[in-house]
Amino acid sequence: MQLLKKRILQDGRCFEGGILKVDSFINHQMDPGLMKSIAVEFVRKFGASNVNKIMTIEASGIAPAIMTGYLMDLPVVFAKKKSPKTIQNPLSTVVHSFTKDRDYEVVISADFLTPDDNVLFIDDFLAYGNAALGILDLMKQSGAHLVGMGFIIEKEFQNGRKRLEEKGVRVESLAIIEDLSHCRIKIKD
Repeated sequence: MQLLKKRILQDGRCFEGGILKVDSFINHQMDPGLMKSIAVEFVRKFGASNVNKIMTIEASGIAPAIMTGYLMDLPVVFAKKKSPKTIQNPLSTVVHSFTKDRDYEVVISADFLTPDDNVLFIDDFLAYGNAALGILDLMKQSGAHLVGMGFIIEKEFQNGRKRLEEKGVRVESLAIIEDLSHCRIKIKD
C-alpha cells in the first residue's frame, strides 16, 4: 500500500531498540483519509472470506477496525486492557507489551465473542506477536473461529508473523518494515 508506505517514510520516527513511532497519523493523532484507505485494503484482502465480526485490542486497533467494520457492515468488538467491574462472562488472558515492557490482562465478554463468530482481527502493529497470541487464546476460550489477522504495520525483523503462521494463522500486513537499524526505516517493496 503505497500511500501508507509514503506516510511512514515521511512522518514516521524511529527510536533505538526497534521502535517506530507513527503517532502523528495512526495511533495518537489519526488521519481519517488514511484510515479509510487502510480499511479499503483490508476489505480487499478479506472481503471474500466468511467474516461476520471484526475484533481488535484497545486502543490503537480501534480506528482501523471500526473503519473496516463499517465498510464490511459488520460489528466490531475490542478486547479491553483492564477488566471493568460491569463486564459479564469475562474471558481473559495475559499479554506482554513490547512497547511498555510490562504484562497486562486482556479481557472480553463471552457475550461478544462466541462459537458462531468468524473473526477478522485488525491491529496497528505486528512486532513479536504477543498481543495476537493473546487474541488466539481468547478465541480458543470462546470457541470463535479466526479467519485471519490484518496489521497496518509489521516489523518483520521481530518475527511475529513467523510465530502466528506456525499456528496456522493467515497474516496480512499493509506495510512491512524490514529493518530499523541505526534509526533508518527500511520498508519491504
